[in-house]
Amino acid sequence: MLMAGKRLAVFSIREGKGGSIWVRAGSAFVNKDGSLNVLLDVLPLDGKLHVREAAEKRETPGMGGRYAGEVGLDAAPVGGHS
Repeated sequence: MLMAGKRLAVFSIREGKGGSIWVRAGSAFVNKDGSLNVLLDVLPLDGKLHVREAAEKRETPGMGGRYAGEVGLDAAPVGGHS
């Protein structure tokens, strides 16, 4: 449930050859009136963003984490150009 002060994570989901790649795009916060403030560190290439509750326990990518760039607000490198 979205309550005032709740911290949310913002992601850009890119489809890759091996499946979906989740890139941390920023954070969002719920205001007292239920509206959202979204703070982006990157812009999505396809114009789509996914917002969900921020994970309480953070894991490093490659060590069982679900999202690229989950450790910080910066996006993790996704790879070269195709």
